[in-house]
Amino acid sequence: MPRTNEYGQAIGEAVPGWTARPWPVDVTLNGRTCRLEPLDPIKHSNDLFEAYLLAPDGRDWTYMFEERFIELEPFRKYIERIAKGSDPKYYAVIDLTTDKAVGILSYLRIDPANGSIEVGWITFSPLLKQTVQSTETHYLLMAYAFDELGYRRYEWKCDSLNAPSRKAAARLGFRFEGIFRNAVVYKERNRDTAWFSIIDTEWPTIKAAFQAWLKPENFDNQGKQIKTFVEFRGN
Repeated sequence: MPRTNEYGQAIGEAVPGWTARPWPVDVTLNGRTCRLEPLDPIKHSNDLFEAYLLAPDGRDWTYMFEERFIELEPFRKYIERIAKGSDPKYYAVIDLTTDKAVGILSYLRIDPANGSIEVGWITFSPLLKQTVQSTETHYLLMAYAFDELGYRRYEWKCDSLNAPSRKAAARLGFRFEGIFRNAVVYKERNRDTAWFSIIDTEWPTIKAAFQAWLKPENFDNQGKQIKTFVEFRGN
């Protein structure tokens, strides 16, 4: 039964002592297979450009606001531009086996007053997609938001037609919340936006699944997973 006020009206659960959460900062997040560090145009542009060019075509950019870059200088200017901002706040994903940047992602729609933060602008190269590092990347960013910064809500949004993004969100434990119709116009077309979230009460179970899945003993000699992440999540 929901709580009620003095008028008998249903009201939300109490959040005693709540204060605004900190803003994400230029922190380095270290994992077993990768690390996240603040996006730096000088350090990361060349590695990222080379990694993105390994894709056979531009389909990874279909649902991005930018098109695929095929020349280094425009790409470097793009990285310089996005690295300057604080919302979105971008991080580069570094593969520890090569010490090179292989993708980027960001926090955005950062709302410290209400403890809500979104992960987005996820641009993973072929060197990162469908790897242990790609899953650990999401774990590191979630753990920083929930455990270090104390946020209550962690969001994922995408074009409702972006099937790979929706599949990734479901795999990682995000709950589907619905479709915002006619939400965005980009590339001269409409975007209905699919919304997903993880909240703080769900995080301990998802965190435990990440930690169990990422253990070295969950992978055989060829690096193939023994149990899937979804199996560890149990739902």
